[in-house]
Order: sequence, then C-alpha cells, then structure tokens
Amino acid sequence: MVDPQRVLKNLDELRTLTGDANGAQRIAWSPTWLKARAWFEEKLEGLPVKHHHDAAGNHWVTLHGDSDKALVVGSHLDSVPNGGWLDGCLGVLAALEVLQHFAEKYEGHPPITIKLVDWADEEGARFGRSLLGSAAFAGHATIEADRKRTDRDGMTLEAALAACGVDIERVGDAASEQKNLAAYLELHIEQGPILEAQGKPLGVVQGTKGVERWAITFHGQEAHSGSTPMAVRRDALAAAAKLALEIRQIAMKHPQAVATMGSVKTFPGIVTAVVGRCEATLDMRDLDAAILASMLAEARAASERFAAEERCTVEWSKIWSIEPIPFDPKLVELCREAIVETTGTVELLPSGPLHDAAEVARAGIPTVMMFVQSLNGLSHNAAEDTRCDHLELAVRAFTSLADKTAAQIQH
Repeated sequence: MVDPQRVLKNLDELRTLTGDANGAQRIAWSPTWLKARAWFEEKLEGLPVKHHHDAAGNHWVTLHGDSDKALVVGSHLDSVPNGGWLDGCLGVLAALEVLQHFAEKYEGHPPITIKLVDWADEEGARFGRSLLGSAAFAGHATIEADRKRTDRDGMTLEAALAACGVDIERVGDAASEQKNLAAYLELHIEQGPILEAQGKPLGVVQGTKGVERWAITFHGQEAHSGSTPMAVRRDALAAAAKLALEIRQIAMKHPQAVATMGSVKTFPGIVTAVVGRCEATLDMRDLDAAILASMLAEARAASERFAAEERCTVEWSKIWSIEPIPFDPKLVELCREAIVETTGTVELLPSGPLHDAAEVARAGIPTVMMFVQSLNGLSHNAAEDTRCDHLELAVRAFTSLADKTAAQIQH
C-alpha cells in the first residue's frame, strides 16, 4: 500500500541529518553527501533488492522481476550549498516508495524488473559539471575536460572522485547500465512559479529546454573617467549593458523562452577608469530548437550593433550547449492520465532547468518527468517549499504512473 506519509517522514529525517539553519548541505563528493547515501542504504534493509554503485558513482537498487525488462525510477540526493529540502531527494524517496509498492504488491517478485537510481552529482555545485553521473550513463562522459576541474579550495574533480572510490578513467563504463532499460520516470519539484499561478498541484513535463551558453567580450578603450569626454568614449560596459536589456526583449517574444546575462566583469574595474574590456555570459533556453537558434542569432546581431554604437568590438566564445530534449509522447500521456485520476486537473509545461532525465532521454530510453508545485517558485535556497498535501498527491500520482508504465512494458 502506498504511504505518502512515509515519504514525508523520510524527507524530514534527511533534512535533519544533512542540513543546517542555512539549508541542505549534500554537495556531491562531500562527507555530508556520503552520509546521506549511507542513510539511504539503511532504508533498503528488509526489501528484497540488490544494490550497487556503477563506475560513475550512480547508486542502483534492483528489484528483480520475471522479465529483465526494467522500469527505472529515480533522481538525485546531492544538493547545492544551502539548498532546499526537496530538490532531487523528493524524487529518490518517492522512487523508494514505488519500489516498496511493487515489492509488496507482487510479494517481492514483480512481472518486470524495477530499478531505482540515485544519480551522482546532478547539481555540479562543487566543480561546475552538472549531470556528471547521468551523462556518463548516457555515454556522454567528458573525462579530459572534467579531470582538472577544481573547487574553490583547489581540489581537482579527479581527486574528489577518487576519495569516494570512483576512478575518473572508468566513469564511461557506467553506460553498461543501459541494458534492458525500457522506461525512466522522475518526480521533481517544479522550481518555478507556473503550477502555483495556474492553481495546479501537479504537471506533466513535455521535455527539457535546449540551452545555448556563451561568453561575450566587448573590447573598448580604457580611459580616465574625469578627463575623457562622453562623446569620444569607447565604453565596453555601455555596449554590454545595452545587450543585457535587449536580450530580455528577445526572450519575451516567445512564451516559453528565457535569456539571462548572469555574469559581467569589467577591466580595469576601478571607479576612475572607463571600461576597456567587459566580459559577460549569456544563457538562452527554449523547448523549440528553431526558436532557440533564432534568439541566439538575434542576440549576436544586437551585440554587433551595440558594439558599433559604442565604438567597440565584440567577440563570442561558446561555453556549452544542449539541444531541446522532448520526452516520450506515450509516457507523457500516461503521466497526464495518472495526474488527472489523482487530482482532477493537470498542466503541461517544459522544464527550464536541466535534469538527469534529459541525459536518460538522450540515451534513447523513453522518459518522462512529473512536476509538483513549488511555493513562490523558489528553489536552490532554504526557503524552498511545497505544500504537504501536494507532496502526498505527487507520491500517489507518481506511483500510479509507475503502475501504468510497468503494465505497458509488460505487454
């Protein structure tokens, strides 16, 4: 029998064990994260399951069934520093409830295999490499680019993994876990304001938005701020500021698009000098690849225009990108059915943040996510919250989705 209260109790336990007054502190590859994983292993006691860690540090729990075809449910236990009490861990603990549900329903031997996965380092909070474990699983390990990444204390990612028993040379071997996987389901808080604004407790995620992330550098001329007339200045910050405002207008032309200039550095960076060089970052996202491409082209054209207006030059350097990832239409429909049957209402929406589910879908495994409403749209801080009755609905609907998906796989 599904017990949402058990999930809430586990969430409270985990918050007490691995958080403080500032929020959750389960940063991947840290002692607190390892403590969380050890606590989770204790929760498996008494269940007819086997578990292991793959080459990338992902934790797999398997309830073997009559068929090797497997339904996978999961998310991640790691958090950002001073994070919320639900981000990631809700999905893992709801998946544990699903695992327990199948074990009880079929007396330990379901018709198909059920797997739970706790992905390693979804957040990338310490070394800047998000989705590390799920990317390795999907065949997208970037070992050479990752091995020398350092945290603020100078420790390399390679050394941090080694301290947790993970050999960075072998993380790509995690792709072997793809065998016999028929579907992947993930429950997550929305981390945004849409469901609350619509008055809907739960939503079906259509897919994750594509991302274009670029470094933009405007080159002008350093000059004395007191003696240089305004009309002859070559102010790199002025050009960047114009672009920062323009990208807002570019994104607002499209209902689901977002664009952010999240970092600006000026040189020489003193109060008595006109800015000679301005380094900025740009992040653009949309679920439609064509819209994303048009936004990027428009932003580049705008940067050239504003650079010319300020008598500057501009150059672009790509940081990273990922294509939009649509989720499986059949699973989207099953998710919609499960939510409607549970709550009577549903919202379909894309995910702006990236999730492990995107990497699983990129590997060709049918995937869908379910969102539960976030209060005030807040996440990645201690104020993150969701109504307890909505969490209970989410656990029930997610278990129903797992039942429906398992039946589809079986037949």
